Amino acid sequence: MKYQLDVKGKSQFDKDIDERYQPSACGPVTAFVMMRYLFPNASPYNINDLYRLMGGTKIGLFKWRFIYTMRKVLGSNWTVAKCGIDEVQRQIKEGRPVAAKFDKWFSCRWRGRYEFDYHWVPVIGFEENGDDIALIVHDNGGRNRKSGIQYVSYEQNRQVLSFVKMEPVDGTHQ
Repeated sequence: MKYQLDVKGKSQFDKDIDERYQPSACGPVTAFVMMRYLFPNASPYNINDLYRLMGGTKIGLFKWRFIYTMRKVLGSNWTVAKCGIDEVQRQIKEGRPVAAKFDKWFSCRWRGRYEFDYHWVPVIGFEENGDDIALIVHDNGGRNRKSGIQYVSYEQNRQVLSFVKMEPVDGTHQ
């Protein structure tokens, strides 16, 4: 069965993002895309604000910083926490995208064929394929490439993947 949310993506190389931030803006872009979906027209932050607020660096955004900052931004009515693949599927079924971080460098998995070496993307859906799960992600684009939807094998990438959910405490979507 396939589940997919109608999430509007964004490229981390769009002109409205500070050129200095673009190469490492995937974490803030992922947070922005998720917040824009959860709170249409209500987010007071642009990506440059989020980059600074989240403590973005030239080497990217640490997961603990993503969680810490989003907890402050969303407040006590929201749970922001790491989660596993079962929880990712539940969140998608309940109408909420999840942040995925691919990180072969800090997980010490240098050898292997992974979709991304180090990258944050919003997971907007999934499809179960026998022994695997195809994650449907909204890639955050490239220098000469718009943001687009991609299917990524969970099994092939599981050693370098981690997930962060943003869920209202009362369990409702908005």
